[in-house]
Amino acid sequence: MQHLMDKYFEQIVNSTVEILKFDSSMKAPEGDNGEYPFGKETADCLQYFLALAESFGFETHNYDNYIGEVVFGTGRAFAVLAHLDVVPAGNGWKYPPFGGVINDDISAGGVTGTKIWGRGAMDDKTPAIVCLYALKALKDSGYLPKRKIKLIVGCNEECGWKCIEHYNQVATMPKEGFTPDANFPVIYAEKGIFHFTSAFQMENAPMTALKAGTRTNMVCDYAEAVITRKVAEALVTYENTIAGTTLSYDNSTNILKAYGKSAHGSTPDKGANALQALLLFLSNFSEDIQKAYDILFNDCLGLKSLQDETGKLTLSPDVAVFENGVLKITSDIRFPATLSLQSVTDILENAGVSFTVDNYQAPLYNDPDGALISTLTGVYNQITGKNEKPIAIGGGTYARALECGCAFGPEICGEEDTIHQVNEYVTFERIRLMSKVYFDALKAVSENVKTIKIGYLKTK
Repeated sequence: MQHLMDKYFEQIVNSTVEILKFDSSMKAPEGDNGEYPFGKETADCLQYFLALAESFGFETHNYDNYIGEVVFGTGRAFAVLAHLDVVPAGNGWKYPPFGGVINDDISAGGVTGTKIWGRGAMDDKTPAIVCLYALKALKDSGYLPKRKIKLIVGCNEECGWKCIEHYNQVATMPKEGFTPDANFPVIYAEKGIFHFTSAFQMENAPMTALKAGTRTNMVCDYAEAVITRKVAEALVTYENTIAGTTLSYDNSTNILKAYGKSAHGSTPDKGANALQALLLFLSNFSEDIQKAYDILFNDCLGLKSLQDETGKLTLSPDVAVFENGVLKITSDIRFPATLSLQSVTDILENAGVSFTVDNYQAPLYNDPDGALISTLTGVYNQITGKNEKPIAIGGGTYARALECGCAFGPEICGEEDTIHQVNEYVTFERIRLMSKVYFDALKAVSENVKTIKIGYLKTK
């Protein structure tokens, strides 16, 4: 049966291609950056989105290039929180990461489906565009929502959430809503997020310099160290055992380079950590490096044994630098939603690990049988013909910015995940599915004028 959103498909594709052309890779704010707090191209991307919404006849607001919103309807506010910033592209793309290329991926198995390639294709530009067109379709059909829907698009979700802080200063955040920035059918719990930097004193270090990674929430795909010729000689017989990584030595510069595969920091097993490969080799020449490796990669402290119904703790050491005799490594931990941060920091402190807290977000835990989650799950199952249940994830989303919020799509568990990886893409098939699900979901929640309670935060 044809769905109302089908007639907007080509427009959605065209708008997705255009918005993927903006290099809105996150630039962390450093004080007052004036008119462009996260860079001009990120501001241009926001303006493109809001101008598109204005062309559809919607009320829009640009809050100082930090964040913007599209407003439809009146009554109790309901938020759809998306973001237009993206993580850095990284290396090894088959198509330009900011090209918005449409192509069929031809592999050994043949054509696997029509796709749009680009950083942000799934995280989170396409879902933002689809939600905008879902509002347009509702508006074009003459539908009058009983609630005010606010499609809020941030520009600093990937690192810092300064956009949300600014929005709360200049506008009123709805109490309820969802973010199209995770998995279907719907997320009822998100693990706690803990970014910390551990410092290891180095005696007789086998390198004079080391640097690795670009972002705390991205598995390190490149690391390098300046090593001595004597250390380099060991490479002749050394066998790298870290799957998915390679080591390369440049005789002219004495730089040992390690290459891996990026992935989201919450799912380190989907990547191949270049820093791990580099430190494992260097640990042969330093007890101090061996100690760091045992704590952060061999998990000698047993951090990964912490678990509950929302899953096990994950640990991803992603950024490192060696300066003034100290090796500093910044790691991304996602800990079970019913546990506290102290349950993690106690283990580190009791082991005598020197560390600083860089970022912390409390876990989110909601009643999986609550009204909003049940409504969204029902919409997804009705569209797909499935009988899925709400799930928990390690990722952190804008849902935490709401009193009653959850994450809702666009990924599907078990399918290829390219978020925060090279060659990120969205399929035409997924766009069609998102279009139907988000249209029906927005219609369903906008008809409920009462407060939707989806449970309370539960932490021990």
